[in-house]
Order: sequence, then C-alpha cells, then structure tokens
Amino acid sequence: MAGLFGKMIARMRRALANVLTRPAALACLPALSLAVYLIGGDLALVAAAVAMPVLYLLTIGAGQPAASDSMTLRNGLTDSAAFGGLVAERFKQAREGSRSSAIFKIEIDDATEFADRFGQAATDTIVARVGERVFSALREGDAVAQTGDHRFTACLKPVQQLDLELCIQLAGRLQAAIEEPISIDGTSVYLTSSVGFCQHAHVINQSPRAWMEAARTALREAQAHGPNGIRAYSSEMKQRTETRAELRQEVANALESGQIRPWFQPQISTDTGLVTGFEALARWDHPERGMISPADFLPAIEQADMLERLAEVMMHHAFAAVKAWDEAGVNVPQVGVNFAGPELKNPRLIEKVKWELDRFGLTSERLAVEVLETVVARAPDDIITRNINALGELGCRIDLDDFGTGHASIASIRRFSVSRIKIDRSFVLKADRDPDQQRMISAILTMAERLGVETLAEGVETVGEHALLAQLGCDHVQGFGIAKPMPLEDTFEWIAQHTSKLQDVPRILGNRTG
Repeated sequence: MAGLFGKMIARMRRALANVLTRPAALACLPALSLAVYLIGGDLALVAAAVAMPVLYLLTIGAGQPAASDSMTLRNGLTDSAAFGGLVAERFKQAREGSRSSAIFKIEIDDATEFADRFGQAATDTIVARVGERVFSALREGDAVAQTGDHRFTACLKPVQQLDLELCIQLAGRLQAAIEEPISIDGTSVYLTSSVGFCQHAHVINQSPRAWMEAARTALREAQAHGPNGIRAYSSEMKQRTETRAELRQEVANALESGQIRPWFQPQISTDTGLVTGFEALARWDHPERGMISPADFLPAIEQADMLERLAEVMMHHAFAAVKAWDEAGVNVPQVGVNFAGPELKNPRLIEKVKWELDRFGLTSERLAVEVLETVVARAPDDIITRNINALGELGCRIDLDDFGTGHASIASIRRFSVSRIKIDRSFVLKADRDPDQQRMISAILTMAERLGVETLAEGVETVGEHALLAQLGCDHVQGFGIAKPMPLEDTFEWIAQHTSKLQDVPRILGNRTG
C-alpha cells in the first residue's frame, strides 16, 4: 500500500513539475502575484511568496530521470561511459535467470561521405537523428548508446524468448527506421546501415566483454557484404575474421603476381540470344588456399586500401580478354568492369582508361563502366561526378549496377548519361511466380523505356525468369541460369557451344514491337 501511495505522489509531483516549469507558467508569475495582492491584500501576497518556492522545491527533479536512471541522456540514449556496466548487469541477469538477450551493433554506411558533402555540423545532426530513431525502434526497457562516431550499440532487456528470427526482424526494423529520409538544408538524405548482433547464449567465452566483441565481429561481417547488411554472430565467423586479417597481408602480392584476375560472366540478348558482353568479376586463386570467395577477399582489399589497384588490374585483364576474343574472331561487343568510390575519386582516372584503351588498340565503347546505384545516388558535384561524365563523353558505356537497392533519382540517371540499368537480382528472384515482383520489374522497364535507357536483369537462374523478362521487354539477362563466371580460356568453348545451341533452340522473344 505504501508503495502504491509513493507512486501516486511521484506522479503528482511530475504533473505539477510539468505545469510549473513550462515557459508559459513562468511568464504568468508576475501577473499571478498581482492578482493575489488585489484579491487578498498584503497577507495573501506574503502567503503566495512563501508557497511558490515550497511548490518548486517539491517538484525539483520530478521532471528529470530518477537517480537510478541517471545514466539516461535527454535523447533517451544511455551514457556511453555507463553502458559497459549495464551490459554486464544484463548479461548476468540473462544467464542467472535463464532468459535471453542480445547486443546489436548498428553503424551508418559510408558516413564519411556525408561529412565531405554536408560538413561536420550537418553530419552530427544526421547521427543524432539516427540515434533517436534507433531508440524509438527498440522496446521499452532496451538500452542504446552511441559507441562511435557513426555507431550505436543496443542491449536488449532479458526476456523469456528471443530467438534468431525475432533478432533478424528487429535488425530489419532498425534499418527501416534509419532509411527514412532526413532533410538537411532542404535536401533529402537517404541512409543505409549495417547491423551485426549476438545473442548472449552464443558467446563462446562467457563474459560481457566477449559478448560485445562478438557483436562487433558480426557487424564487421555485415559491412563486408556491402551496405545494408545484417549478420548474426556464429562461431565460424571469428575464424573468417582471422582469415580476412591474414589475407589483408597478402593482397598486394596477389594483385601483382596474377593470383587475382577476372573471371567472365556472359550477358545475352533476350531478343536474339546472342552474347552482348561479359562482366569481369574478380577471383583469387590462392596457391595454398585454392579459390577464395570474393566475400572474403574483397573486404581484405578494401581494408588494405587497394581497391584502386584492383580496378587497374581488372581493367588491364579485361581489355586483354577483349583483344583475345577479337583475334579469335569471336564477337563480344563489350566488357563490364566495376568501378567503386575510390577509383572514381582518382583525378587521373580518365588518363589511365585512355592509356589502357590505346595500349590494346580498342575503342572506348568496348568498355562498360559499372557503377553502383548507391555511388550515383550519393555523388555530389565533385570529382566522382566529373569522372563519370568524362567517361561517358569519352564514349564508354555507363551501367548503373544493382538498380533498385539505392536511391538514384531519374535526374541522376540523366545527369550521368547512364546507358543501361542493371536490375538487381532481388527483383528477379522468383519473378515468374510472384506478381509483386512482376509489377516492380514492369515499372522499372517502363521508366527505362521512356528514358531511352537499356536494361539488363542480374541473377537470372531459371528458364521461367528468363522467359518472363523477355516477355516484359528487358533487353539483356545475366546470371547462373545463363552461365556461371568462368576463366578467360573457358569463354571460347562456351561461346561456341552457346552459338551452336541457338541454331536448334527457339528464341525467347520479347514483346517489343518497335
């Protein structure tokens, strides 16, 4: 009973504090004092003068967090200095109470680009709003702290049930909250985030510190798989992280010795079935480890700051492949090479491309520069913009890669003279059986047709997907359903076999009439 009475008193104090501490109430104090004097005279004025300070004393701290909640900041986030103790407490609660908890690490993707584009003050505003959104997306009782310039860590309140599926759903909810556009100086800024999490029961060395480190490892794994990734910690993940660190020491030698070179995946016309190009995809044939997955070595190359050198190596070998196809009398109109942010920021990029083209005696239209949609969407009017436009003016084709996963506007497509949109595989998957997927693809194809831009669908794996894309009017297709990436020496035989099949298999005709 005493506890209930205490809670009632606390609520009354908070309500009174909310009234008395409002600016409007403070502004009315002189008028209120005058009214008391006019109604009750000197005695009433003295009583009011005594009563008002007493009321304020009663409400001091009522509108602020309680002493037990002193680690909570004004925006709802937990003080980072106190967060470690909270994690230790919740780890103990979960273990001793047979309950479940998890730590989530959330980091804004490509945050340094925002500082370059908008300045540090605007970036601080963006980060603050992200923190508010993360806090709002969590449940009551969960805690979150800012634990880095662009990183937040959430520790969930221990509960009876918290399985992997629920954690993945929460990670998706956090990403969705962050993705809502933020207005900075009248410009809508679109964000993505990477999320890594670890359930406390999956920690190998049972300690709060190991729990935090496991979540950090999961975040690194999410970031290694591109923007907007989600990863749950597993025991194998630590081994992969250690392997990646070892590879980082070897990438320079691998690039120079020819261990890393392109494999080629064909692209074909939905109208004729003929090969319209190949995409050059990096592969590492390690002398001891064998073939290493790009998911493992590309992050190692990025961490070693050698993405620009990778692009140079890939372009050189891609042009050598085009020359080899030409000399063999094989018709391959173009080869696609991926260019990421670091390469596109190089002020000497155009000079390097021209030099390599001249070296192999190739014309510029034989090169398709593949640029991620996220790079185009975020590119301010800087060296990236100038380089992409200069490549287009040189005669190179500009392919907008992974279209539909970023926020590139129609204006961006026109601004960069995009030649072709590459529809992301997430839209292609099961498109022949999913009406929603079909509607999305149709909308993209209609937009591309109106803009006079060609289209290519990535990740085509089945005959049904291929047929549907042809019927909807997609120009080109690429994916395992056509062929897996292969070394250059295998492309000659594949092209011969594919051309032979075209003589016997009816074409998959699109619905284009023009």
